[in-house]
Amino acid sequence: MPYKLDDINVLIVDDMKPMLDLTKAILVAFGFKKIHLAENGDDALRFAYRESLDLIITDHIMNPMDGLELTEKIRNDPKVQNPYVPIIMMTGFSAKYRVEKARDMGITEFLVKPFTAKDLYARIQHTIEKPRQFVKTKHFFGPDRRRKIKEDYEGPRRREVDTDETDNAPSTYAKDILKKLQDEAKRI
Repeated sequence: MPYKLDDINVLIVDDMKPMLDLTKAILVAFGFKKIHLAENGDDALRFAYRESLDLIITDHIMNPMDGLELTEKIRNDPKVQNPYVPIIMMTGFSAKYRVEKARDMGITEFLVKPFTAKDLYARIQHTIEKPRQFVKTKHFFGPDRRRKIKEDYEGPRRREVDTDETDNAPSTYAKDILKKLQDEAKRI
C-alpha cells in the first residue's frame, strides 16, 4: 500500500476467531499497526464508545448483534466517538437484496467471502481514495448511496449534501482521513 498506515485505528469484528486472525494478519501485512479485535457486535459497539476509529471491518452474521445492527448503532448512537467511520462488511451472502440492505444501513463497502488480500486491499483503497459524502435524512445516516453523480442531473435535490454547494461546513471525516494519508504518502 502506498500509504503510511501505522496511525490508522482499525477494529475487526467477527465471531469466528480464524477470520479475526486472518483479517488481522492481512492488515498487518498492509502496514496497519493499531488493530483491535472484537468477537461480536456488542463488544465492537462498546469499543466504539471508547475509541475514535478510522476503519471498521465487520462480519455480517454474528450473535448477539449482527453487522447490520452494529452499523445502524455506529451511525446513530450519540455515544459513538466517530459515526462517520468507514465500515467494510464481510459476508458469504452476496444476493443483490443483501447488498442493498447493507448499503441502506450505512455500510461503506461490501466484501464477499471468501476474499483475497487483494480484494480487501481494493475495498480499503476505494474507501481512502474515493470517500463519499455522508447523508443525514429522517430515515438514513451514512455514506451517500450513489456511486456515480451525474453532473448534468437537473432533478430535485433531496439530500442534505445536495442543498448548497457553497456551504462551508467542516469536511467529512473521510476527507480528513484521506488528507492524513496523502500527507503521510508525501513524506515517504
